Amino acid sequence: MYDPSMRVLTVLELLQAHERVTGAELARRLEVSPRTVQRYIARLQDLGIPVESTRGVGGAYRLKPGFRLPPLMFGEEEALALALGLHALHHLGLTALAPAVAGASAKLSRTLPHALRERMRTLEETVQLDAFPWTVPIGAEVLSALLAAMHAGRAVAFAYRSHAGEDTQREVEVYGVVHLDGRWYAVGRCLTRAALRTFRLDRIAAPALLPRTFTRPDDFDARAYLRSTLPFVHAPFEVEVWLDLPLEAAAPHFAPWRVALEPDAGRGGTWLRCQREALEPFATLLLRLDCPFTVHRPPELREVFGRLADRAQAARLAP
Repeated sequence: MYDPSMRVLTVLELLQAHERVTGAELARRLEVSPRTVQRYIARLQDLGIPVESTRGVGGAYRLKPGFRLPPLMFGEEEALALALGLHALHHLGLTALAPAVAGASAKLSRTLPHALRERMRTLEETVQLDAFPWTVPIGAEVLSALLAAMHAGRAVAFAYRSHAGEDTQREVEVYGVVHLDGRWYAVGRCLTRAALRTFRLDRIAAPALLPRTFTRPDDFDARAYLRSTLPFVHAPFEVEVWLDLPLEAAAPHFAPWRVALEPDAGRGGTWLRCQREALEPFATLLLRLDCPFTVHRPPELREVFGRLADRAQAARLAP
């Protein structure tokens, strides 16, 4: 769960960035209820922050005029890079950082001259990033704990649920964290298994630092290790699909370490073979190709397309 104290500070940042902010807008930005926003405002007032409010229709909160913190200064390209980075966090599965993103955006906006501030506002309103349909969100506390463990050079203990649903307790020396194909992975030496292992962050719970220290290998490439081992990770569905696309047109739509693509010398097009643990996200990806295709296996994938077709038909006929 996101730290309530940080949410209170985010409210302060938003109030400093705008002349007035409605309770509804604060609730939307922080992803909390209006009543919770009222508690955050009361907390700021208890701390001596001069927050003023107006009641009734159009009521809002504002800081007493003149209450400002000294700003940092960013160049134009620095501001653009920060704004785009903040904008992209949701599409990396880090939705739990939404309050932190709101606070950081407010800080950034407050430091910019008017022209750059308006450009940043335009970016937030008009730039759209298309997230992969199979992106899996993770808790911010898990990522934070693993990064802290690597920084301190200490092993970390956590509960882990495997793909098969088996719950185990692990102690791991984490060598690296990688975002790949819509998922976050930790790679390191599992002390429980005495071997290198890969762990999905969305399956980790209750991480805690251990007293045991270690030194990360300087030449270890977590991303390369992950790419070399992921194709052999067990998945329940063997997928084989023929695409009415030449290989060079199909390849940019898929991660090369997640699928095998082969040209069909007989009738043209491309054979796609892979393993998948969830079929509906993969089905939506195939539909986005906007080309004819034929499912050869598994039969469950055809059933998924049937369900998608039924939902699409119901939406088309809805009044």
